[in-house]
Amino acid sequence: MELKDLPKCPVETTLKLIGEKWKILIIRDLLNGTKRFGELKKACSGISQKVLTTNLRAMEEDGLVKREVFPEVPPRVEYTLTDVGYSLAPVLNAMASWGTDYKLFLKLLQKRG
Repeated sequence: MELKDLPKCPVETTLKLIGEKWKILIIRDLLNGTKRFGELKKACSGISQKVLTTNLRAMEEDGLVKREVFPEVPPRVEYTLTDVGYSLAPVLNAMASWGTDYKLFLKLLQKRG
């Protein structure tokens, strides 16, 4: 991705890079370390092989994910977050914290009424 292709608003830039549901979940899983394609597919319950491939390619192009192919038979492919990808950890942590708080909020509302 080139700088000229990015929106002026930094929030919109972030959403352009990780705004899709699957990208966030892929990053969540890769924050714990390198994963193979099959491991990511299992972790992202409900994702199709095509959608996972498309998202991983886009994330690689955007510099968030590194893909390593090992010359074995059958070929082994591993995906790892780049330093830029790992820099999204605070964003995902904030989302997790907000999601937890929201669930507690809903619980309180249900108890009240």
